Amino acid sequence: MSDTIFALSSGAPPAAIGVIRISGPAAGAALRALVGRDVEPRHASLAKLRGDDGALLDEALVLWFPGPNTATGEDLAELHCHGGRAVISAIEAELGAISGLRRAEPGEFTRRAFANGRIDLAEAEGLADLLSAETELQRSAAIAMAGGRFSRQVELWRDGVLRLSAEVEAALDFADEDDVGGLAADFGARLDQLASELALWLARPRSERLGEGFRVVLSGPPNAGKSTLFNALVESEAAITSPIAGTTRDVIERSVAIAGIPFTFVDTAGLHEGGGDEIESIGIGRAREQLERADLVLWLGPEYEGPSGCWEVEAQIDNHAHLVKSAPDWRVSARTGENLGALKAALVEKARQCMPRPGEAALNARQHGLLADANIALSEASELSDPLIIAECLRRARLAFDRLVGRATTEDMLDALFGRFCIGK
Repeated sequence: MSDTIFALSSGAPPAAIGVIRISGPAAGAALRALVGRDVEPRHASLAKLRGDDGALLDEALVLWFPGPNTATGEDLAELHCHGGRAVISAIEAELGAISGLRRAEPGEFTRRAFANGRIDLAEAEGLADLLSAETELQRSAAIAMAGGRFSRQVELWRDGVLRLSAEVEAALDFADEDDVGGLAADFGARLDQLASELALWLARPRSERLGEGFRVVLSGPPNAGKSTLFNALVESEAAITSPIAGTTRDVIERSVAIAGIPFTFVDTAGLHEGGGDEIESIGIGRAREQLERADLVLWLGPEYEGPSGCWEVEAQIDNHAHLVKSAPDWRVSARTGENLGALKAALVEKARQCMPRPGEAALNARQHGLLADANIALSEASELSDPLIIAECLRRARLAFDRLVGRATTEDMLDALFGRFCIGK
């Protein structure tokens, strides 16, 4: 990281303001070359930016942040200039001509922050999720992770394991000393307590659920009103509706947010036995597969013939010829909107029960797997009596915690993570 990097960190031009970041050992020299003078640290200054030939490029607010107490842990400069394409292009061209400077790669500013200890790996993952958040629930969960809530919890667990490890090592190294006995009587209870805390976190809803959304599958026979209800729920004419049976022949998915909760609604081909052509048969097969993946099925078919746990929906109640149910969970008309708002509200409440709570850090697949490894190691240790094997179990738990926050990781994993970021982040 001896290079100095620069990139546009604000939105694509044209815009009212463009923010260009410069990070690395030559950031100060680059700023002086553009401004023609020293800039007071950590104070916004109005300055004329000039090229090497003295030509005026723009008038901008400039900020100078000497390292290491910066976002990247390096010398850092920011140019808050006008956001026109020509202005941005001229300034970037001038920066690119300065020796030692180059354009940043995707996520390189954040990667340098990680490498310089300004953030850990879990916080970086939270920041990546924050940049891609599309709903309020995604945003609040990402903020919790990016803010270090989970990282601080991991450090507490790691400190607890270190203390337990120290006791085991003392028992192993000084077993023949009079003033050092075996493991404390409450050693096993403390191990169990630590494992129980990890188990509670493992039982939380995963962050993938925030990205995929609560999956609601509409199912039933042909002409049951699935596509019309689907369109009403996603508030779009996504599915073709027709009185002709078998109009929907494949799976149609739409992701929407309702009251800040992410949903994926799935419209499926009408289920029926036998008949139909090959394409319709493939659609029916895919519809049955969707039932296995659903978090909730809205069943529009004959009463009590739907999958276990489904919501019985009596649809098309505006049509006197609709399928009547004796005890439906919901009676709705997608055409008139009758009871549609109440159904949506119930779906939101159901989804909230399966989603991370607002502001609660949610684990992704990598974090969940490593925390599970630590939990297994601690659970095994609590069932053992040999201090030597207990010490190995505790070492495995420590290693899992280190991997969680990036003390031990691989370049391939880092490349994949920081590749998710935009150029200027």
